[in-house]
Amino acid sequence: MVRRDLVVVGASAGGVEALRTLVAELPPDLPAAVVVVLHMPSGGSSALPTILSRSGPLRAFSALDGTPLQHGRIHVAPPDHHVVVQDGVLRLSKGPTENGHRPAVNVLFRSAAAAHGPGVIGVILSGALDDGTAGMASIKSRGGLAVVQSPSDAVYSGMPESVLHHVDVDHVLPVAKIGALLAGLAAEPADLAEVAPVSDVLRMEVDVSRDDAGAGFGDVRRVGSPTTFTCPDCAGSLVEIPGEGTRYRCLVGHGWTAEALLDAYAGSLERAMWTALRTLDEKVTLTRRMATHSRDAGRELVAERYVKQEEEAVAAAEVLRKYLLRGGVREETGT
Repeated sequence: MVRRDLVVVGASAGGVEALRTLVAELPPDLPAAVVVVLHMPSGGSSALPTILSRSGPLRAFSALDGTPLQHGRIHVAPPDHHVVVQDGVLRLSKGPTENGHRPAVNVLFRSAAAAHGPGVIGVILSGALDDGTAGMASIKSRGGLAVVQSPSDAVYSGMPESVLHHVDVDHVLPVAKIGALLAGLAAEPADLAEVAPVSDVLRMEVDVSRDDAGAGFGDVRRVGSPTTFTCPDCAGSLVEIPGEGTRYRCLVGHGWTAEALLDAYAGSLERAMWTALRTLDEKVTLTRRMATHSRDAGRELVAERYVKQEEEAVAAAEVLRKYLLRGGVREETGT
């Protein structure tokens, strides 16, 4: 008999408070291991294990490579490391980022689905964009359960809403009620009637995330279709990955959803436009000096040419400055 004894939880913006509320309602004898990924900056250390230990009856620990999954314990992904479920233990990886994140919710969810099948309960809490949706789809495809914080209850509703839009979710409720729900679900046997085998795509994506070196030659191209898009992380070609939603991977393994890719492109465009504005301002200063020097030397026609260049740079800079200061890049891309 397979028990639902692995709970994987993903959160991003607004996630700390949601996690504190969730763990406060978990029972001290929870018959399941809990693994948490909170998207966080890559540098430094995380105080999340201490915060969660103080918030409820279960002890929380930063995951270490090779840590066995233990019932009644909360395993927290450390900064700048993916957490991958493999053969009853947790593996840490510095494999390619997903949507710019490491640790990434999708990596944990996919590996749990591949390794633990119907014994997994996936939980998505507050967060922006669509992180966790692809991973939750993998959990459902392998017979696991999907639990989502009510979007109206989340500080940031993007992640819960995306999962609800793309995945057949089993439970939607405020985070304060999720702990008690998980205690009940963990005590139930899993349904083995409709467990799909691990697909080639799922196996490839788990392998890519588990390996510090990323994707092997031809691994990504073998399961996807080439596109004309490029990866924001490495500028490599992106391959469209089949499955729920629109997703891409570059040939070395960086993963992107369409929404996250658009957001990354918007950021790149904005940085490029600020660089262009700085360059135009420098051109204005330089042409103004050169016009002055030309007049001082009696070269009036040359000075007029520099003045014209200055006027053109001033006009272009003004257009860019107005566009950037009103947030035009982010508004037009919807980010």
